[in-house]
Amino acid sequence: MALEWLKQRYSEVSASMKNEVAKIRNKGFLEAVVAGCVLVAHADGVVRPEEKQKMMGFLRNSEMLSVFSTEEVITIFDKYSRQFEFDYQIGQASALQAVVKVKNNEAEAKLMVRVCCAIGAADGNFDDQEKAIVRKICAELGLNPKDFDLV
Repeated sequence: MALEWLKQRYSEVSASMKNEVAKIRNKGFLEAVVAGCVLVAHADGVVRPEEKQKMMGFLRNSEMLSVFSTEEVITIFDKYSRQFEFDYQIGQASALQAVVKVKNNEAEAKLMVRVCCAIGAADGNFDDQEKAIVRKICAELGLNPKDFDLV
């Protein structure tokens, strides 16, 4: 009886620790993805619900990022959005600073750009302003926009 309780308790603690380690390891990637999504959402001056929903759908389905709660994601999204509302250029600079955190991990950088492209197309119109900001993200990350059909 006591041994079974101990095994169960060990499993619970182990799962909890794995989640916390995953959060620590992937926090920079989460920040970059959300900041990139905010950049694209604000590119045309209107943040649409479809863009937010597409971002949340990706985050919920991402093996690396599904450990984060919706509240954590909204907090990060709001942090960057408020900066855009204060001043567009300051918001853009701040969000790009977060995006650059994945520059040294090519797989994460490419995935983040693909998510940004999906956010841009979420409302059915991946317009020139949105494409331009994704090209800017590519430049910051040292990626070729041609690889994402942005030229």
